[in-house]
Amino acid sequence: MFHPKLLITIAVSIKGVAKTLAAGAMSYYSGTPDKFVDLPEPHYWWQAGALMGSMLDYSHYTGDHTYDRLIARGLLDQVGPDFDYMLPSHFGQEGNDDQAFWGFAVMSAAERNFPQPDPNVPSWLQLGQNLWNSLASRWNTTHCGGGLLWQIFASNPNGLDYKNTVSNGGFFQISARLARATGNTTYLEWAERVWDWTEAVGMIDKDGNVYDGAHARNNCTDTNPVTFSYSAAIYMYGCAVLADHTGDAKWADRAERILQAARSFFSPFPNATNIMYEHACETVGTCTADMRSFKGYFSRWAYASALFLPQLRPIIEELWYPTVLAAAQSCTGGESGTQCGQKWYVGGFDGVTGLGEEMCALETVQGLLADKAPLPLKGDEIKVVREFAS
Repeated sequence: MFHPKLLITIAVSIKGVAKTLAAGAMSYYSGTPDKFVDLPEPHYWWQAGALMGSMLDYSHYTGDHTYDRLIARGLLDQVGPDFDYMLPSHFGQEGNDDQAFWGFAVMSAAERNFPQPDPNVPSWLQLGQNLWNSLASRWNTTHCGGGLLWQIFASNPNGLDYKNTVSNGGFFQISARLARATGNTTYLEWAERVWDWTEAVGMIDKDGNVYDGAHARNNCTDTNPVTFSYSAAIYMYGCAVLADHTGDAKWADRAERILQAARSFFSPFPNATNIMYEHACETVGTCTADMRSFKGYFSRWAYASALFLPQLRPIIEELWYPTVLAAAQSCTGGESGTQCGQKWYVGGFDGVTGLGEEMCALETVQGLLADKAPLPLKGDEIKVVREFAS
């Protein structure tokens, strides 16, 4: 049974539920409008970029600008000396996928004319382009005929032998978004190259399943068959953006194929049909702090994909609508009575709480407002805005 407070609120206002969930997510962040602060352990630096992306969605979809200055400061303080989100203080843990998550956020800021109040830092769009140049410089043809390695630095040696779909999917999606935002064919050519490479080495199969990665030392012939929801969604949204940008039906077909394959992330348990779950870890209790946030990005990019491809909307309604109710039902724990749990298919709060759980619920609920928000901007529509909304 739904918690009375949330049941009433969800019936009256999705924005009200999102506001409660946004406050829950931001309770884990102690930064101010004047200074970025790292998230507490066990959260890595990339997850702060992911949080900024979630909160950019919150601001855009709800029109509540409470957190805008915090978001802007978080993005601006992490640009690094070359304005590309390569931050020396985090080199020990920064991988290509980590950098990409800051890229997702900064591209959202650019595509929405989110205020950039610091004239000493390039525009959001230029930051996205700088970040893209950094990723492109690491395209690795030594093994597997191309692809990005998971990690960048020798301090993470295991990841220097692994090419994963999150890093390459991040590069693909950012390429697609820059192609649409700027009209520059170089970005489109790279998006094509990354997709073709990922498919050629078998990390995306004919049915649209997106696998985790493969080892460079084996020339990417040992595909790891594990699948995660966010990996699929990263590629799906890139395809949806390119479908809009190019008008080529192949991109729409690819997005639809990935979404159909992603049905595997909705539980088949009795009394819990079509409820989202991270099947690689939730049922066996092995979800890391990272994995506990993946469903949020899955929702983020599924809703965003449907903006460009209305044919995806029936699947969103079939799968995400019952998931939203289950997510809300899980957010009934803790002293506040609104802390969110991890396993949405159990019919209530499961006692597992954290930033990941809050972000997952937030993105899943607030995404219901996506189709009422303006589409991502492009071309001359993208401008530098210095002032925050009142």
